[in-house]
Amino acid sequence: MKITSKGQVTIPAALRERAGLMPETEVEFEFDGGAVRIRPAAQAKMGGRGTRLISVMRGRGDIAMTTEQIMALTRGE
Repeated sequence: MKITSKGQVTIPAALRERAGLMPETEVEFEFDGGAVRIRPAAQAKMGGRGTRLISVMRGRGDIAMTTEQIMALTRGE
């Protein structure tokens, strides 16, 4: 893997999933003199995983339905 001229690198999907790094996740970098570590930023700054997941999903639906229509579908009505 190569770092781009902008200093960017793609984190493989399997590693992102294992680390809980979803789109829009804020991260922190740490350099210990021999290695660079990346990890999600402190929870207090960004809320829990559920909060991040909802923020990523918000506005992505492509079917205009009311809450009542969705509930009727889930109930089999």
